[in-house]
Amino acid sequence: MKKLILPVLITLVTSLNAVAQHYAVIDTKYILSKMPEYNMADKKLQDLSTQWQKEIDDKQALLNQMYKDYDAEQFMLSDELKKKREDELFNKEKELRDLQKKRFGYEGDLFKERQSLVKPLQDKVYNAVQKIAVAHGYDFILDKSEGITVIFADPKLEKSDEVLRELGIKN
Repeated sequence: MKKLILPVLITLVTSLNAVAQHYAVIDTKYILSKMPEYNMADKKLQDLSTQWQKEIDDKQALLNQMYKDYDAEQFMLSDELKKKREDELFNKEKELRDLQKKRFGYEGDLFKERQSLVKPLQDKVYNAVQKIAVAHGYDFILDKSEGITVIFADPKLEKSDEVLRELGIKN
């Protein structure tokens, strides 16, 4: 009998604990995709990315042409001119790598633009989620869009549309 009381007590405490937890699930990708400001920011980032990639592609094409020209002419060049052209090619390659890093590297121009355009919108969503969590007494809210994997989420727990309403966006 004593052996039975402990497992029953543990099961009872665990089940009461599980019932006491109140949680919800949202999809921040879905929420952001419904925000006009986010879509405008995303479009601007795509346009900048395309513009900067074209700039890099143009410089790469110029560098490729310089290599072709050098390959065709190197037999006719003096050692001094060969060295000068090789140095020029090396410097152009370095400029290209530096430009790629400046535009698309870690903490590059695209990263900075994304921070300035998207982070305020993410903060806005986060604040709306916090407001809903406090108002409804949620113990935690899971984001099923990225990072945390949710294998199953009961549709009645999905609160993304409520966050959109809180933000004043009709879905």
